[in-house]
Amino acid sequence: MPVASTLPRSACLALLLALSCGTVFAAPPAAPPAAPVAAAVDAAPVPADLQDLDAYVERVREQFDVPGIAVAIVKDGQVVLERGYGVRELGKPDKVDAHTQFAIASNTKAFTAASISILADEGKLKLDDRVIDHLPWFRMSDAYITREMRVRDLLAHRSGLGLGAGDLLFWPTTTYTAREVAERLRDVPISGGFRERYAYDNILFGVAQQVIEQASGMSYEQFLRTRIFGPLGMAETRFNADYLKPGDNVATGHAKFDFKDLKPVAPLTWSNVAGAGGIYSSVHDLAKWMRVQLDGGVISGEGDDAKRLFSAERQKEMWSVLTPIPISDPSVPELAATKPSFLGYGEGWVLTDYRGRKLVYHTGGWPGMVSRLTLVPGEDLGVVVLTSAEVGSAFNAITMRVLDAYLGAPRTDWVAAYAAAAAKSQAKADESWQKHEAARDAGSRPSLPLDGYAGTYRDPWYGDVAITRSGQGLQIQFSKTPQLLGDLEHWQHDTFIVRWRDRGLNADAFLTFSLDPDGRIVEARMVPISPQTDFSFDFQDLRLAPVKDQVAARP
Repeated sequence: MPVASTLPRSACLALLLALSCGTVFAAPPAAPPAAPVAAAVDAAPVPADLQDLDAYVERVREQFDVPGIAVAIVKDGQVVLERGYGVRELGKPDKVDAHTQFAIASNTKAFTAASISILADEGKLKLDDRVIDHLPWFRMSDAYITREMRVRDLLAHRSGLGLGAGDLLFWPTTTYTAREVAERLRDVPISGGFRERYAYDNILFGVAQQVIEQASGMSYEQFLRTRIFGPLGMAETRFNADYLKPGDNVATGHAKFDFKDLKPVAPLTWSNVAGAGGIYSSVHDLAKWMRVQLDGGVISGEGDDAKRLFSAERQKEMWSVLTPIPISDPSVPELAATKPSFLGYGEGWVLTDYRGRKLVYHTGGWPGMVSRLTLVPGEDLGVVVLTSAEVGSAFNAITMRVLDAYLGAPRTDWVAAYAAAAAKSQAKADESWQKHEAARDAGSRPSLPLDGYAGTYRDPWYGDVAITRSGQGLQIQFSKTPQLLGDLEHWQHDTFIVRWRDRGLNADAFLTFSLDPDGRIVEARMVPISPQTDFSFDFQDLRLAPVKDQVAARP
């Protein structure tokens, strides 16, 4: 089980406390540090406290074992810095630069919110419109929520769905279409009251994507390309991985296989829920995105002659708290300064404060890549950090160093602080596994012969999962997710461990079968083994029942 520290990529993506997520690895990176690429700078000087930023980023790369990092800083309407560090892929010579494209994952959500705002400014929708007014087929598993869900609710993580509910419909990549994913929401369980509490989701941003398509009369890819990327000159930005072009300067993601061995991961695409996290971009392009955000939606010009992406009124709403997020104490004393006075979610943005200044930010998590984009409107400051490893500590340590330099804060060793938090996370993961081992009855045997567990199982919202004989044991295959193919290893009684053949998933799970008094399987349930497993592997929401025509054939 886990032997190295990591928090799940989506724990960063969920922003439950993004400031403290990350990993610590003492080993140096497999490739030697690359010389930073020269910055593309307008004119603004770098603060004195950031003159050693290149060395600092290399220290971050070494401490947290990140092959490649790109950073951009915008201040007072000017690009202060755009740089790349390290290599695009371990074992290959190509360097990361300011134009290297990374998956920005959930930083896409702000683009989805901006698209909704553009359409609202044009009168093609209202944020208080009911979703069913635009998508009559839309259904949640609760009739009241279906009727009352507004377009604004799609952007605010307050629907009543649980954390990451429905993510298995598209994560890892599935064969469901975007419409099929949204239609299956009718069977995804509700775990809280409507607008009652914050619970991060991705699937409703996929619904928002379809609202955009219905209201605009064009595909979401076309809308982004013509209404946002084109006007802002974001020529290096792609709708999702399917739109990467031959010759593109693209980073490869890296993960700790089995939580320990850093390797490149296979590319992934969210063609069916791209509005939640599909975009690839570079820090060069994201500097342009930060500038238009800090300029209140203005692309060029001034006053009544200004050319706008969206109105100042719409930006105010996007940057206003809709859903409060509970504030927790930082996991270690070294992060005490990061505890905010307020924390909430607006429309596609997290809203909080740091040292008396309002922050507008988001993080993104993707297989092999995590990122953070942070705006300080009161200081006309923006910083984006893109990385090619699943290590939130890296983007946080760099972001906090930049913020401190511009805010005149005391110098803090953020690398050491996030390393301490990661070490504590690892200790908790180790303790969790030790408790499982102590509770195991290793001498127990399954109630049924292995053939008795084989068959097709069906979950109301995901669909079919097949368990079949494989050699001397059993294997499991999720019907719509080719990557979710694994082998079953008996743990105790009627519980097995699912070992996924793709060891970069870091998502092994317990699979427990429930039997009726006659020894027939009535249900199978799954839960992730490690607390470090990405929450998008929402196995715990599955209710796998044997397909009925197979039950009679079982002994």
